[in-house]
Amino acid sequence: MGAGHHHGHGHPHDHGHAHAPASYGRAFAVGVALNSAFVLVEAGFGLWSGSMALVADAGHNLSDVLSLLIAWGASIMAAKPANARFTYGYKASSILAALANAGLLLVALGAILFETTQRLIDPAPVEGWTMILVAGVGILINGGTALMFAGGRKHDINIRGAYLHMAADALVSLGVVVAGVLILLTGILLIDPITSFVIVLVIGWGTWGLLKDSVKMGLLAVPDSVDEGAVRQYLSTLPGVSAVHDLHIWPMSTTETALTAHLVMPGGHPGDAFLHELAHELEEQFQIVHATVQVETGGEAGCALEPHGHE
Repeated sequence: MGAGHHHGHGHPHDHGHAHAPASYGRAFAVGVALNSAFVLVEAGFGLWSGSMALVADAGHNLSDVLSLLIAWGASIMAAKPANARFTYGYKASSILAALANAGLLLVALGAILFETTQRLIDPAPVEGWTMILVAGVGILINGGTALMFAGGRKHDINIRGAYLHMAADALVSLGVVVAGVLILLTGILLIDPITSFVIVLVIGWGTWGLLKDSVKMGLLAVPDSVDEGAVRQYLSTLPGVSAVHDLHIWPMSTTETALTAHLVMPGGHPGDAFLHELAHELEEQFQIVHATVQVETGGEAGCALEPHGHE
């Protein structure tokens, strides 16, 4: 840029922190171990009892292990340091993982819906107490794993993806138990597919939210937790700032937000202390952890990125 253009990158402290992902390593390890063991036990019982439904459910639960591994891998990648090729590090892998898990949930929903439709057309008897007991174990394992991720689901959509997978399977297992008991008591076979349809609707609602949020993050939309108008207002009212343009706010990962902006300051560069304080305030007020600010004097040359008129 010209002589009147200055670039400031204020960092009050290290931004290498990985936030939520790093603290869920144990939860991922326990979840993967429990669900892998459950898949083996369920498939074994299915083959022993001749229940293809149990074998099929074991295959479905295998997708849970895969989803946990994807989310876990992304949380480890997100904590890795930046390098010359990946200058932001691998933080965005958590966004890709959330998107992948939303896709996996949709595939699982499609499989459940297909099976449910088949049972609606041709109702089949529930395969005795074996299936109900195995499903009961499924509630404990999937529900317990979901609870380990419950605390982080609102702040990190990668964790929310893992949580939704576990909660969805706990719901499916609960549906099997409830439907199984009601069918054994009443003999009405339609209870099974009707219960499954209700569960599909509940899971579908959560999956749609995850898919929508992860696609928005993938398209670098301003995170829902940040008010772009409020950030612009804050920057424009800083002492010495006459205009703000080329403002961009985007997610670096599922837990960290970045910002770049051009500040027109006719009085000249305010100094490093101003930039450090600005970075600190952006983090405190808006949870923006990586701020890059370019200071311009608004001279005759102007800025190539400045729009005609003000944004």
